[in-house]
Amino acid sequence: MNTNTKLGAFSISLAVKDIKKSKTFYENLGFSDLGGDINQKWLIMKNRNAIIGLFEGMFENNIITFNPGWDENAQNIEEFDDVRVIQEHLKKCGITLTAETDTNTTGPAHISLTDPDGNNILIDQHR
Repeated sequence: MNTNTKLGAFSISLAVKDIKKSKTFYENLGFSDLGGDINQKWLIMKNRNAIIGLFEGMFENNIITFNPGWDENAQNIEEFDDVRVIQEHLKKCGITLTAETDTNTTGPAHISLTDPDGNNILIDQHR
């Protein structure tokens, strides 16, 4: 078991019904805009090192998200595990992926999987 896998920034991506209401709700909890486009019905919001994504009409259930190569401010970090390395590690551990990336590529890519309780996990590398 590799306990040193570097998954990057952690956030939760929420499937919301009304992005404007959700934005106001999370602003009242102390979150502020980090990125996104409310007109495209998605926002990334931050409160210190807590990050949430609000997504209206893009997916059915909430998703646990990791961003290899990024910190919680969406800034590049030097030392990280490429999503392809993470993919190979998970497969060696016997974990079934619901989406894989081509191991012959480099740069941005993503993989997804589901935990034993049905929670969707997205490992989304932007660099």
